[in-house]
Amino acid sequence: MQPLDGIKVLDLSRVLAGPWCTQTLADLGAEVWKIEETRAGDDTRTWTTPNIGGESTYFQCANRSKLSLAVDLKSPEGQALIVRLAREADVFVENFKLGALDRLGLGWEQMREINPNLIYCSISGYGRTGPRAHEAGYDFAIQAESGLMSITGEVEGEPMKLGVAVADVVTGMNATQAILAALIARGKTGRGQHIDIALFDSTVALLVNVASGYLATNQTPQRYGNAHATVVPYQIFKTRDGVLALACGNDQQFKVLCEQALDLPAFAQDARYQRAGQRAVHRETLIPAMAEVFVQKTTLEWIAIMQRLGVPAGQVRTVPEVFACPDTLARGIVQDVPDPVHGTLRMVASPMRFSDTPVRFPETPPRLGQHSHQVLQSVLGLGDDEIADLSARGIVRAGAA
Repeated sequence: MQPLDGIKVLDLSRVLAGPWCTQTLADLGAEVWKIEETRAGDDTRTWTTPNIGGESTYFQCANRSKLSLAVDLKSPEGQALIVRLAREADVFVENFKLGALDRLGLGWEQMREINPNLIYCSISGYGRTGPRAHEAGYDFAIQAESGLMSITGEVEGEPMKLGVAVADVVTGMNATQAILAALIARGKTGRGQHIDIALFDSTVALLVNVASGYLATNQTPQRYGNAHATVVPYQIFKTRDGVLALACGNDQQFKVLCEQALDLPAFAQDARYQRAGQRAVHRETLIPAMAEVFVQKTTLEWIAIMQRLGVPAGQVRTVPEVFACPDTLARGIVQDVPDPVHGTLRMVASPMRFSDTPVRFPETPPRLGQHSHQVLQSVLGLGDDEIADLSARGIVRAGAA
C-alpha cells in the first residue's frame, strides 16, 4: 500500500512546476494521467541537451511513474474526453494561461459542476488574481522579480540565479502540499475546491528570514556570497588544497571550533565573538584570522577534525562526486529503473521515506501517448474500434512514440 493508493490525478501541466507536483503525487501512489498535445507533447520533450538516445533527460526528471495520454484539446472530441476523465478524477492540475481552459470548457467553474469532489489546482506565474494574472511566468524572471537574485551572488558581483529552477520546484512542492491538505479537507467536508499557486508568491516566501528581517527593520538585504547574513562563521574557507564549507550554527559550536580545532582560544572568550549577533557585526575582524588557520590543512583533514568535534562542515562536491559518495550510496538515492528502450535509466529516488506505506518504486517516464489506449479503455470503457477511430482522426495519439 502507498499513501495515495486509489487517488486519480488528471494532469494538464507541462515543463516543471506542475509536473514536479504531479510526479510527487505519483511517487506517493496516485495514478497520474499526464495529458499531452498530440504532436510533440510536453515542451521539455524537445529540450534534448543533454539527452539519452535522443530523449530529453529534462523531461525524465519530472515525469516518472505517470501515464501519458496524447489528446487534441482544440477539438470538441478531445475536450469531451478530458471532461469524462475529470468525472473520474480526484485531482486536476493545470498551468495554462488565465482563461485558456475556460474557453475550452475545462475551467474550474465548469469542472466543479461535473465533479463537486474535484480538487482543481491552478499553477501560474503571478496567480489567478492581481495585475499580472494574464502573464506567463518563467523561473528565471521570477527569481529576479522575487528578490531572490538580489541576495544571491558575490558581494561585489552581479545578482545571480540558483543553478536549478528553484522557483518552479518550490512552487511544485507548495502545490503538492496544498493538494494533500485539500484531500484531507475533502474527507471532512465532502467537497473539492480550487487551489491557486503562483511562482511569484512561492519564491517571495522563499526569502524566509531575509524577508522577515526587512519587514521588521526596513533595511535592504545585501549579498554575502557564500557567507550568511546572520550566522558567522557560516561560509567557505580556502584550505591547503581546496575549500571547506563551514556551517558553524551556534555559540557552543563556535567555542569548540576556536578552542579545539583552530587553536584560537582567545576568540572564544572575546566579547566581540561570544554571541551570534556579535559575530555577525564583527565578521570583518573574525573571518580573516580564521582564514589564516584554515589554509594550513587540507579539506579532508579539516572535515575529519570537524566531524570529531561535532562542528558542521562539508566538502564542496561536484555533481559526479555527489553520486559517487558514500552518503548517496548508503541512502539508495539513485535507483536503476527498467526501461524498454534504454534497458535501464538511473534516476534520483523520491526523498520521502515511510515506515509503513512506502513510496512507489519509480517507473520509467512515459513515451508520448504510450498509455492513451490503456486509460481510455480502462477508465472510460472505450472499445478498441472507438480508440482506433479517435487515433485515425488525430483526436488522440495512441502508442509509444
